[in-house]
Amino acid sequence: MKIGQPPEIPPSVNPGSASAAQKAAQQPATATAAANANASKSTRSAGVAVTVSTLAQSLEKSSSTQPGDIDTEKVASVRSSIENGTYVVNPEAIADKLLSNAQEMLNRTTR
Repeated sequence: MKIGQPPEIPPSVNPGSASAAQKAAQQPATATAAANANASKSTRSAGVAVTVSTLAQSLEKSSSTQPGDIDTEKVASVRSSIENGTYVVNPEAIADKLLSNAQEMLNRTTR
């Protein structure tokens, strides 16, 4: 429907063609299933072969076999102090660490 068109005037329809919804309702289920199967086949064949380098495979293996560098005792103590409401944030330490990280990044980019 066009903007400003009165609602009593139906939109122009080609009498020889049915709408897509009417056509879909008229099709048997087997034709729809066949169309879906053909679509999935064409999607699979359109892909590109992908290979993973040996370096990437070795990195994945080494990261899964090494234990993490997580101090579980410290995590437990921080968690309990947060739960108790006694955790204190040190804004100076956070600011110092942010500045040192920024300086390190700047040094890497200028070299």
